[in-house]
Amino acid sequence: MFYVSRGSIPPTRHTQHRAPDGSLYPEELFGVEGFTGRSSLLYHLVPPTRVQKIEPIGPVTIETADDGSHHHQLVDTASVTPSGDAISGRIPLFHNADVVMGIVLPAEAMPDGTFYRNGEGDELLYVHEGTGTLRTNFGDLAYHPGDYLVLPIGTTWRLDPYPASFQRMLYLECPSEIEPPKRYRNDYGQLLEHSPYSQRDIRIPEFREPTDEQGDYRVIVRARGRHTAYHFATHPFDVVGWDGYLWPFAFDIANFQPITGRVHQPPPVHQTFAARNFVVCSFVPRKFDYHPLAIPAPYNHSNINSDEVIYYVAGNFMSRRGVGIASFTLHPAGIPHGPHPGTAEASIGKEATEELAVMVDTFRPLWLTKQAAALENPGYPFTWLPADDHAKEASDLAERGPEAFPD
Repeated sequence: MFYVSRGSIPPTRHTQHRAPDGSLYPEELFGVEGFTGRSSLLYHLVPPTRVQKIEPIGPVTIETADDGSHHHQLVDTASVTPSGDAISGRIPLFHNADVVMGIVLPAEAMPDGTFYRNGEGDELLYVHEGTGTLRTNFGDLAYHPGDYLVLPIGTTWRLDPYPASFQRMLYLECPSEIEPPKRYRNDYGQLLEHSPYSQRDIRIPEFREPTDEQGDYRVIVRARGRHTAYHFATHPFDVVGWDGYLWPFAFDIANFQPITGRVHQPPPVHQTFAARNFVVCSFVPRKFDYHPLAIPAPYNHSNINSDEVIYYVAGNFMSRRGVGIASFTLHPAGIPHGPHPGTAEASIGKEATEELAVMVDTFRPLWLTKQAAALENPGYPFTWLPADDHAKEASDLAERGPEAFPD
């Protein structure tokens, strides 16, 4: 990432930084990997260590479903109803040791005076529907559909949806850093000319004056597999200034510049973020391949050692029979997948796709949760069989458009 400075900071780090009344602003190092990873320095009105009360909330549990077989899976979340807030409303769907992913449809804002801090990993929220403000100790980020919201481990935050704004989000939690792929960065961290996005596209929190208020402020901290509530007498957003390389940010999927070619390009060209043992990719509207004999639909491919999850955001998903908006497909390692019958032929001659989808590829097996199993379509593994009226289906496919061809 890159260096950012906001608010009031001293000219030299770890030196006296005084308020107008002469008192010292307490300094906080916010960093990862001990003292060797990315970090920022934050300056507070009150030391961030002054906890008044600690209360247990309970363990964070994930119940795994296992029907004893290994197969492609389709999980349809379109009918899920809003509940809870950005934390209590989360529904985990897939998980392994490297990542948990699921959906959240917040029905309400987090209670007044309540905040969240994940002390176990980074978080990513992809905003499918809804608008509002992500408030953090670094500042505020207004969000809208299409935004990726990336929160480094240890960030204190709350999500405030705008009134009457329906909210639907994909969320990821992982015990590693979520960052732009290394192959798109030079030795100085700058995104390169051939990267599908640049630093200009990354939105930094809007700095606001420190909140100098007293009361009972509750920060729910996730650590050691459980939630614990820490109560403070002063507002946690009391930062007068900060600088460094570690901070939350937003990136609009609409600013992802797709990489195209003469023939079908493989999924790595869609990569947007990287973490340990998984990647996040963005399938966005783009021109199709321009070789005169190109087949725009993806070719059949075997996931030899990775699991592939696609979340379908918008578009007419021609290459996926029975898949609708707000569905997930899981194509696991060990078995091939590809376009459904008739879609390869129907894609020939198409000029562009209007798809919008988010893909997560993991390099260790994913497990379904019991919530995901309850939403699964058991017929999906057999959708590659030809339809009873194959000729009619092929004709209907050829007449559809604009189509989407996720891998």
